[in-house]
Amino acid sequence: MAVEHFPIEEGHVLCFARAIGDPNPAYVDRDLAAKSEVGGIIAPPTFVQASAQFDPGYPLRPHDGQPWFGSGGTPTGVQSAIEGGNDTGTSGGSGLHAEQRYEYHRTLRVGDVLSAETKPGRTWQKQGRRAGALIFSEFVTEYRDAAGELVITATTVGVRTERVPERGGS
Repeated sequence: MAVEHFPIEEGHVLCFARAIGDPNPAYVDRDLAAKSEVGGIIAPPTFVQASAQFDPGYPLRPHDGQPWFGSGGTPTGVQSAIEGGNDTGTSGGSGLHAEQRYEYHRTLRVGDVLSAETKPGRTWQKQGRRAGALIFSEFVTEYRDAAGELVITATTVGVRTERVPERGGS
């Protein structure tokens, strides 16, 4: 993911907090937040995940005139490469989101404008029972403010199987 301009706006923070069911007044109450040690409304801890909507290449984002994940007559709307026998482990069937973790270098506040860059991290394997090796891959996203200071480091771990599990059967 590469995001050049991700504004942290009060309305987005409010909607995100409501969506995750977190009623913390630090996300919505201007007067209370102004009196806090950070001096303003802050964003919930996982809020940076919303930056994907500011990435024009984000694969789960709809694109006019194109099938996208979640549209159409198939479960994803997009034909999986696994259906054609050419699975790469990236387009359905054998890959899963395994872990997400965050390191906070400072509090994320309304008014911040972030940029984000994702780079590959570590890769490792563990032996699976049914589909051979499980291949784990990290992706590390660094979120920086307008001054270039590191605000949050997010690490995503995906796992895919060495070979595609057989479909069907009993």
